[in-house]
Amino acid sequence: MVYCCKYNSTEKNISIRKLIYIGESGKVKDRISGHRKKDECWNGKLQSGEVLCYSFAPIASPDREMAEAALIFKHKPECNDEYVDNFPFDQTTVNSKGRCNSISSSFTVNKT
Repeated sequence: MVYCCKYNSTEKNISIRKLIYIGESGKVKDRISGHRKKDECWNGKLQSGEVLCYSFAPIASPDREMAEAALIFKHKPECNDEYVDNFPFDQTTVNSKGRCNSISSSFTVNKT
């Protein structure tokens, strides 16, 4: 997941402003560094003083695309175009643990 964030150097913390992209990859670092949307969309969403922040979660390969599609369909990040308007998989439930402030921690999506 890619976010627009603001770093507070005094408090040494980051405030997430908004979720702008959701993707999937077996090699996250390589995918982020070479992603075509980094310059095309992600950087264009940043306001003055903001930086891009990333988060990820391990998901087994057979379920990764379905989880990506469900998260995109549910949250509709600005820089995603696939899965925003349709969900091609059977009913899928996503349960996230940990600090999930920018996404719903538990939801179900049905095929559209």
